[in-house]
Order: sequence, then C-alpha cells, then structure tokens
Amino acid sequence: MRKWLYILLIPYLFLSCSKDDNNYIPLVNVNIIIHTNDPAFINLTVPGGWTYVNGGSRGIIIFRVSNDKFNAYDRHCTYDTGNSCALVSVDVNNITALDDCCGSKFLLTDGSVTKSPATLPLKQYNTSFDGQVLRIFN
Repeated sequence: MRKWLYILLIPYLFLSCSKDDNNYIPLVNVNIIIHTNDPAFINLTVPGGWTYVNGGSRGIIIFRVSNDKFNAYDRHCTYDTGNSCALVSVDVNNITALDDCCGSKFLLTDGSVTKSPATLPLKQYNTSFDGQVLRIFN
C-alpha cells in the first residue's frame, strides 16, 4: 500500500515548483571577442570597470574583477524571466546590478543575489583573457 502512495505522489512533486524553479534564461550561443585596447572598451582597462555588449539573451555585462579576470553575465534577470521587463543594469555604485522591474540586486564580482525576490544568481558566461584579447563564450 505504501509503495502505491509514493507512486501517486510523484507527479505532484514535479508540479509543485516555486516561481524561480520554473524560470530559465534561454540558451543562446555566445562567442564574443573583445580587444581590450580598443577605445570603445576603455572602461575595461582597470579592475572594477564594466561595460555592456550585445549578445546572450538580453545583452551582457562584462565586469573586470582583477588584472587577469573578467566576469560576463547575461542581463536577463533570473526572477520572473518571462517578464519582458526583466533586465538588469549596473547600479550607480558600479559593484551591483539592479533589475528595476522586480527590485532584485546582484553582486558583479560573482553574480550572487544581494536583494530578493530573485533567488538564483545571474547567468554567467565563460571568459578567457590573454592580456589583450577577451573572449566570452558558452
């Protein structure tokens, strides 16, 4: 009898997800090459610098963490991803990104959530840097 009860409950477990569990950032092919000595990317020459580039689901934020490390995040907010307003922008403090629509905040050094309602970090893309050329890819 107990075995049948478990079998009957399994479908309900899959249907009872939280709002964030049903959200996803669309998979988009990303392969971007940036020459950091290009004047268009002057903000990326120092740690703490950032810029926006086209790509990903709703654009990408590139944040220079240190002399040899960059992070690249999709601007698509991880909360209520179906909302067309779900777009994060770098905050005035230059260290967090904010979604004006839901109020979620994310730390640019690692993409983690610093203010809810989002519970999932920003989608992060891979980066490689050879001292002059930055590649962003998935």
